[in-house]
Amino acid sequence: MVEQTNTASGADRSQAGASSTNGFDMGTMFKRIFTRLEFRMLALALLIAVALSFASPYFLTQTNIFNILDQSVVIGLVAIGMTFVILTGGIDLSVGSVAGLTGIVLGLALQDYPIPVAIMMAVLAGAGIGLVSGILVAYFGLAAFVVTLGVMAIGRSLAYILSGQTAISGIPSSLSDIVYTTILGIPANVFFLGVMYLLAWLYLTYTKGGRTIYAIGSNKEAARAAGLSVLFYSILPYVVSGAFSAVAITFSIAQILSADPLAGNLMELDAIAAVVIGGASLYGGRGSIIGTLIGVLIMVMIRNGLNLMGVSPFWQGSAIGSIIILALLVERLVSSRTDR
Repeated sequence: MVEQTNTASGADRSQAGASSTNGFDMGTMFKRIFTRLEFRMLALALLIAVALSFASPYFLTQTNIFNILDQSVVIGLVAIGMTFVILTGGIDLSVGSVAGLTGIVLGLALQDYPIPVAIMMAVLAGAGIGLVSGILVAYFGLAAFVVTLGVMAIGRSLAYILSGQTAISGIPSSLSDIVYTTILGIPANVFFLGVMYLLAWLYLTYTKGGRTIYAIGSNKEAARAAGLSVLFYSILPYVVSGAFSAVAITFSIAQILSADPLAGNLMELDAIAAVVIGGASLYGGRGSIIGTLIGVLIMVMIRNGLNLMGVSPFWQGSAIGSIIILALLVERLVSSRTDR
């Protein structure tokens, strides 16, 4: 009788252990994808979506959902590069003007070169501008705010000069294929955005380079003492930021088939806001690419919902700014309580 009971108990423990292991694996998987902060931001995004669905019956329609995803592409791509920069404790105020300048480079290149070559030229131009900014910040020790502010002014000026102060039209209509074709039923630009976020998440989470970027933002001197390539990985985020600015404006031009020197105006503010809303610290060392994606969706949903409700564009800035500040304040209070 005793032996039978022990056997049953062992079976129960074995079953419980298997169940626990399965639960642990599932929990570990989710924890690797979402941090506690990201779960809270995701909950906030869902709350905003529910509120806007009550405010407008058109918000949760399939057409509008795809519209939100489409509107997320340009700012979402720029925000990837901005995340890399902010994680190191830097800032890139030049992304808007770099987007405008590389858009003009793309428009001019399309007059003489095939589409893939023209896009590559624009991306290399963006990466090159980021390289200059990164060297000035990391190697010469100049303040990122000042350097990228200067690059912002130079970039916008060059965009006007190269374009002759007018928008470049005559863009090949085939360029729009990168936006309006579908992959597995998903618009190509949205699919591309998802792939880029996946690759960025994998890089920051599982590679030595990603861990080095976090280490630099947390404590640069400690990272240097540990033998990490601080100089290289302090420059790299600016290169990534410049390249993604060029990629983002490519999708924008593909939609309207026109390259405007004014394109990308104030884009840097949206990108920084999305990264910070997603939980990143402007002091560096804290943040994630998943949080940035959630931050982008929150911003786009708010703008989209306000448009559906017929809110004047002049009031939208105030509404969005207030919501951003409120979201950050709530998150700070919740984080402080959790830490205690």
